[in-house]
Amino acid sequence: MQRVRKMVAGELPAGTDGRGVTVAVLDTGMGSHPDLRGRAVCFRDFVGHGEWIYDDSGHGTHVCGILCGNGRLSGGRYRGMAPGIRLVVGKILDERGDGSTEAMLEGLDWVLGLSREYDIRIVNISVGIGNLREPAKEQLLQDRMEELWRSGILVVCAAGNKGPREGSISAVGGNRVVTVGCYDGSFAAGNPRSCELYSGRGVSGSPIRKPDIVAPGTDIISCGLYAQRGRGRYAYVPKSGTSMATPVVAGAAALAFQKYPRMTNEECKRKLQYTASDLGLPWNRQGWGLLNVERLLG
Repeated sequence: MQRVRKMVAGELPAGTDGRGVTVAVLDTGMGSHPDLRGRAVCFRDFVGHGEWIYDDSGHGTHVCGILCGNGRLSGGRYRGMAPGIRLVVGKILDERGDGSTEAMLEGLDWVLGLSREYDIRIVNISVGIGNLREPAKEQLLQDRMEELWRSGILVVCAAGNKGPREGSISAVGGNRVVTVGCYDGSFAAGNPRSCELYSGRGVSGSPIRKPDIVAPGTDIISCGLYAQRGRGRYAYVPKSGTSMATPVVAGAAALAFQKYPRMTNEECKRKLQYTASDLGLPWNRQGWGLLNVERLLG
């Protein structure tokens, strides 16, 4: 995470940690990692319908660590983007990272129902969905995303890992939501596993830039299933994908909401776009460019 912060954030002012902002995460859940202790204020399991917060995959824990891990076990080295935020966590994916449209819809409805109680400003969806075989279900998902957006929540979604084919953006990332692709710069140059190579792409020549923005997503080190495994070597693990780039952007947005508490989701989206660093790449690959947190908070 030090590399990520250097690429997109630099040195942030003291006290810039997302405090006072609540982010909802729909994923595989969250494990009881020491770096995440006390972050979750609400949890719901839409897969196994368990009562206690857990993660049997590790994906959701990793995403939450990128968002708001405090870096306790690493002396701050693997601190997340906004360690002061509160989390509302919904488990919509199983231990293999698979899930149903129904679970996703339930999770979105749940977030919408809790939005006022917990003052949810952002929802992070690090879930890539291809073209669904049932157009009606895809439309339901897009309608629900639109409903969340109209309620004032900033919806941040992964572009998906189906690239580089044109038009390979995740099915849930094609509307007004902030869609996040991957860019790693020189760090992953020549790496055949670079997330850039398979990050979802938009349509060339389209007047709408998708993805909206890009952020680092290759070999991002974040929280692993430390407590469940009971061994320190699982405290942090590397993962790659647009799933990892998404909480980098969602965490940056939380910092912006902390600094500008009256800012709307529309204003935050435009600020993310207009302050991004243009990489000189095609729009359907970079969108507006690389996340630039220093400019975002300027």
